[in-house]
Amino acid sequence: MFTKILIANRGEIACRVIATAHKMGIQTVAVYSEADKEARHVQLADEAVLIGPAASRESYLVADKIIAAAKATGAQAIHPGYGFLSENAEFSKRCEDEGIAFIGPRHFSIAAMGDKIESKKLAGAAGVNCIPGVNDAIDSAEKAVEIAKGIGYPVMIKASAGGGGKGLRVAFNDKEAFEGFTSCRNEARNSFGDDRVFIEKFVEEPRHIEIQVLGDSHGNVIYLNERECSIQRRHQKVIEEAPSPFISEATRKAMGEQAVQLAKAVKYQSAGTVEFVVGKDQSFYFLEMNTRLQVEHPVTEAITGLDLVEMMIRVAAGEKLPIEQKDVQRNGWSIECRINAEDPFRNFLPSTGRLVRFQTPHQTMFQANTTDLYGVRVDTGVQDGGEIPMFYDSMIAKLIVHGKDRNDAIAKMREALNGFVIRGISSNIPFQAALLAHPRFVSGDFNTGFIAEQYSQGFRAEDVPHDDHDFLAALAAFVRRKSRQRAASLSGQLPGYDVKVGQDYAVVELGQAGKNRYVPVHVDEFVGKPGVAQITVDGKAYAIESNSRLNDIRIEGTCNGKPFTAQIERGTLKNPLALQVQHNGTRIEALVMSPRMAELHKLMPYKAPPDLSRFVLSPMPGLLVDVSVQPGQKVQAGERVAVIEAMKMENVLFASQDGVVKKVVAAKGESLTVDQMIVEFE
Repeated sequence: MFTKILIANRGEIACRVIATAHKMGIQTVAVYSEADKEARHVQLADEAVLIGPAASRESYLVADKIIAAAKATGAQAIHPGYGFLSENAEFSKRCEDEGIAFIGPRHFSIAAMGDKIESKKLAGAAGVNCIPGVNDAIDSAEKAVEIAKGIGYPVMIKASAGGGGKGLRVAFNDKEAFEGFTSCRNEARNSFGDDRVFIEKFVEEPRHIEIQVLGDSHGNVIYLNERECSIQRRHQKVIEEAPSPFISEATRKAMGEQAVQLAKAVKYQSAGTVEFVVGKDQSFYFLEMNTRLQVEHPVTEAITGLDLVEMMIRVAAGEKLPIEQKDVQRNGWSIECRINAEDPFRNFLPSTGRLVRFQTPHQTMFQANTTDLYGVRVDTGVQDGGEIPMFYDSMIAKLIVHGKDRNDAIAKMREALNGFVIRGISSNIPFQAALLAHPRFVSGDFNTGFIAEQYSQGFRAEDVPHDDHDFLAALAAFVRRKSRQRAASLSGQLPGYDVKVGQDYAVVELGQAGKNRYVPVHVDEFVGKPGVAQITVDGKAYAIESNSRLNDIRIEGTCNGKPFTAQIERGTLKNPLALQVQHNGTRIEALVMSPRMAELHKLMPYKAPPDLSRFVLSPMPGLLVDVSVQPGQKVQAGERVAVIEAMKMENVLFASQDGVVKKVVAAKGESLTVDQMIVEFE
């Protein structure tokens, strides 16, 4: 067994590999860019080596620097994680040539499956069901349109070296095929250095289901059940679960056996994933094979009890798999939510900056211990006070739960999301909460088009309805009453001017454009029981008990005897005196005041925000890679104005109305901040 390994990655996956290595008694070496010098994975590793500037093409993607770091530190093996060099056949072979074990498949397996065009041909030869399409690289947008017409819309345009949702578009007509081909080539060239693109039939109402396989160097290959990955936004996975609520036992077995056939055909050694698209009739077709550890591997670990990182390390060290197919378990149900640095209320634009507060839910399962059952686990590469840089992926953490069944897992996940505190940047937690509460998700009636169908107009606050909205007002009154009690207990107050606690309040929920909701609230304290109060909101009683402190963002307790976790803090963008209350994805901003003050508050005039429609502002921090207009140019609504690159994704800005460009304020290549002006119209 190895005594020291190097992790050629960053973020949560680097921390994940370090956890298992330390469990196995193996020393670890981290590599890091200048942007990651204070990163969590650097602090957790036994050693760390600086490998270059922030840009991944100058650091994490430079094989020479990774190999040099391994040699300098005496690392006997390299674990590539996922992304970066994990599916680079040349890097795998280079490790072998340098006498360093690659903790992943052999280079010839990566080469065979890494090319999505050639992999389909190999899959077909191995007896795996394949989807109709043209598997040869396409050289022009015009040719792409011609081929798409021949296959029949809709079609999927994919980069041969693509992955993670990059270099992929779905086209429903000639215009989308033409533009999608161009965008795919650009993204693929920038992300992977390979701009080959192919086209295949897009299966409507599809499920995205993948089979986890595990092989060793002794010819043994098994499959570890399936993962349901159909909850996707723009072809990037949002929620994953295992097992799937859709497929039958017969389909599971057939998919697993075909995945094993393919793995054996390419002499696969290590953990890998064979992805399938599954129709509503449970017909299934091969999509691709990911020759690496998947982001969503923890849900498989939860239901099987296996540590996949440990299995990879042992296989790379030449050991045989410790189990056979008949030994593979399927215990309970596991769900993973990807917690991303993005603002769901602003079309999921990237959000970068410092994590002012970062508190994970209470964990009862841990990365390297797969024997813990039915709990909560968080895989992350960040910590309180850390930085979310603009140079890398947007994922902050992975939140994983394991329940006795699917309903139990959903309930655990909703409560865990309530307890996940992230401040300083925006996150997609409200969106995740909305998905978990959606009736179609709860029933298991969804496909890969679910998010696009249900949130076609974007995600709004009203898309997260609370099943008991008055509970939020009760929580606001509970905290405000607690604050008043503390203020009243302070000594030295002038007679006649001392703080009065009172029992009657008004909760003013601050709405859009000054449309506020006024809710009368009555609070009775249970004498001799601190932290306990009976709150009446519009005739409904809420007996709330909580020992959380006033400065705690996360408040835990019981309401009418049932446990809850919520988040409450003072100060919002609308009003520094307001309380922000969050629970089950719903967030309100409320002022808690006396009934008389509420009457006067209704008389306050509403101050409208300034009109910014004449300006195109940067909606996120990022690099301005293109400006498509110039002064004096007439622009129509919907016309392309600029392109911003952030977190490895291109974001196109369009004109919101017709107009004439007065001036271009920002220059191509400039680093932008949020709301920085790019273009001004007359």
